[in-house]
Amino acid sequence: MPYLSRIRINHLRPASRRLLANPHVTHGAVVGGLAEITGTERPLWRWDTDRAQRPHLTVCTPSKPDWSHITEQYGWPDADGDQVLVRDYSPLLERLATGQEYAFRITANPVQNIPPSQKDIDEHHGEKKIRSRRAGHRTAGHQWRWFLSRSEGWGFEVPPAPLPPTEQDGDDPAAAVDLRITHRQRLAFDKKGKSVVLTTASFHGRLRIIDLDRFTYHLTTGFGPAKAYGCGLLTLAPLTSGNGC
Repeated sequence: MPYLSRIRINHLRPASRRLLANPHVTHGAVVGGLAEITGTERPLWRWDTDRAQRPHLTVCTPSKPDWSHITEQYGWPDADGDQVLVRDYSPLLERLATGQEYAFRITANPVQNIPPSQKDIDEHHGEKKIRSRRAGHRTAGHQWRWFLSRSEGWGFEVPPAPLPPTEQDGDDPAAAVDLRITHRQRLAFDKKGKSVVLTTASFHGRLRIIDLDRFTYHLTTGFGPAKAYGCGLLTLAPLTSGNGC
C-alpha cells in the first residue's frame, strides 16, 4: 500500500543545509524512514517550496513510513501545525481513469545517450560493445522536448494550452501545450568520495491520462532516471485556477 508524505524542513539548522544540498544525504534520510525495502519497491522523493524559506520534502513510499528521525534532525519536532503529513495514496490511484486531466508537478533528470566516439573505440582496441554515456540536457528547449517525447510511453499526454489562437506564439513551440519549466538546476555533490553531477528541471503543467496501467505504474515507481536523487516523483492536483500540486 503506497503512501504520500510531506515533511517540513527547518532550513536554518546546519544539518538541514547539508540535507538540502546533497541528494545522496537526502536519499539516505528517506530510506531510513522505512522498516523494509525490497529490490523492486523503492521510495521516490522531491524537494518543494510552497513559500519562501519553507522547503518541504515530498515522498512516495511503498509502505507506511516513520519520519520522526527527519523531524528531529532537520525539522520542528515540537512546533504547532502539520509538520509531517502522511496519507494513504491508494484512494487517489483507484480514482484515476483514462481521459482524466490533472495539474501536475515533477522534478526530472532530462538526459541523452551519447554513443562512443571513434576515439573511445580506438582506446578500447576496436571493441564494438562500448556503452554509450549518459549526459544531461542543459538547455530549457532540449529539456522541454525530452519530457514531451517520453510522455506517451509514461501513459499520458500534455494537452494544448488553454489560450485563444491569437494569443499563441507561433515561433515558440512551448506555447502550444500546457507545460512549463519552473526551475532548472545543475547539482554537484559527493557520493561516497566520488563527485556526481546532476542536471534537473522542474515541470508544471496539465496532463491527460491515455494509458491507465502505464501511468499508475510510473506514479509509484517514478518517471525517468535519477530517482534516488530526487527526480521522477510526479504529483497530481485537481485543475483549478491555482493549479497547485
